[in-house]
Amino acid sequence: MFRNFDLMAEALLEGARVTVVVTLTSYALALAIGMLLVIMHVSPAAPARWAANAYTQLFRNVPLLAVLFVMYFGLPSIGIETTSWGVGLIGLGMYTGAFVGETLRSGINSIPLGQAEAARSIGLTFGQSLQAVILPQAFRAVIPPLGSLLIALVKNSALVLAVGVTELTAMSRRLIEDDQSRFDLWGVVIGVTVSYLLIAFILSYLVRLAERRAAFVR
Repeated sequence: MFRNFDLMAEALLEGARVTVVVTLTSYALALAIGMLLVIMHVSPAAPARWAANAYTQLFRNVPLLAVLFVMYFGLPSIGIETTSWGVGLIGLGMYTGAFVGETLRSGINSIPLGQAEAARSIGLTFGQSLQAVILPQAFRAVIPPLGSLLIALVKNSALVLAVGVTELTAMSRRLIEDDQSRFDLWGVVIGVTVSYLLIAFILSYLVRLAERRAAFVR
């Protein structure tokens, strides 16, 4: 039996809770950013398209850890106060939002052009056609890749330990480093691995449910 199993399980459960909160909160932010980006990408205004493309290229080609470090150490140097949680959530959301935007744009590109033309023919404005016709179909078309981004975000959330958020990986490291005589090394490793697998499995199951529901609606 692993030593001090109850204490270890309690600590890992708290770390898993923080991981889930960080993942879901930053993913909600990423969806909002991605939706804004895709609207800008398809906007008739050229500056909006340029800004969306610049944002996407920046965050898709800069490591996530660099984004977190720039926010955590750079923002206070220009007078913007930050917290570990704020940097972790906003950094993950902004980074993942670039990938969500590209995923949604691929969903829009998969919609026949006649859909947009039909929306214009019945008098819908650009914004109304996006809201009522284009975006709902785009979301249904890209549920699987959006789900993959969510699972990837679970793993990326481990990087917020670098800015002081005690999520699952940070908690496991604390258990090992604080007092190795109290906790079995392999117990912590197996516990954190199983925790990540359970989180990913549950989220994957929810994504599959959403995919089946979207297929039924379609």
